[in-house]
Amino acid sequence: MKELSILIPTFNDACDALVTALHSQAEALGIDYEIIVADDGSKDDAVVEGNRRINGLSHCKVIEQQQNIGRAAIRNFLTQQAQYEWLLFIDSDMVVCREDFVKRYVSHEGHDIVYGGVVIGAVEEGNLRSVYEKAAEKEHTLEKRLQSPYQDFHTANFMIKRELMLQHPFDERFRYYGYEDVLMGKAMKQAGVAIDHIDNPLSFEVFEDNEAFVAKTEEGMRTLYTFRDELKGYSRLLDRIEMLPMGLVRLWHRLFGPIEKRKLLGPHPSLTVFNLYKIGYYATLQGQNTRG
Repeated sequence: MKELSILIPTFNDACDALVTALHSQAEALGIDYEIIVADDGSKDDAVVEGNRRINGLSHCKVIEQQQNIGRAAIRNFLTQQAQYEWLLFIDSDMVVCREDFVKRYVSHEGHDIVYGGVVIGAVEEGNLRSVYEKAAEKEHTLEKRLQSPYQDFHTANFMIKRELMLQHPFDERFRYYGYEDVLMGKAMKQAGVAIDHIDNPLSFEVFEDNEAFVAKTEEGMRTLYTFRDELKGYSRLLDRIEMLPMGLVRLWHRLFGPIEKRKLLGPHPSLTVFNLYKIGYYATLQGQNTRG
């Protein structure tokens, strides 16, 4: 039986329902556990106040950062705060969708890092994020993940030995959205650390609006461009981009990018347009660097 620290980084996400579900499962197992939520400088006062209710649950606490320290650093901070041998990292926008979720991790026998996967809730008509995630869901089944265990590792739902996490912390240069999990998968492969993949998903059900998701996607493309050399061979998108005539892609984006963006922000976003816009946005970053 494992001693378990459940660690949840959050930024402007209400996660009291998530913690309540995890707390109920952990209590029923009778294990030594803790649940720590690290608020990375949230600006939404209602969310912050709601999450403070977590402090009223046994073995649970919220730590509030006054300043945002970034996606990687907040996870490293949680590692330092944890007291138990095993760490279960969960993104704050996840939903517990099976009654034996914690039990399956606690009873898992295998390597020192294990990823449980994610399933997608119902598609929300007109919501780009939900349409995108649902379309991609079939590429992240357990069968698919087992074929490329390092490339298909994600930080939304994974368990790891604390000692291993201390030896291989998240790269704190990754302050903004995207790809810190891809680099961690690469680091684990280079270190010879095996990643187990199991069928123990959380559900992703709450999606930001189209404007917020497009802005997040642009941020992700900037992250991908910044760390392109280190992510080469591990990011499938980067591999596809390198096969394209980027000069033509930049021209296309200059001519049609604004039209594509209006389509994505509208009531009927298209995944084809989304993929074109993403690659075009990356191409403009490359073009700016070339001119510089």
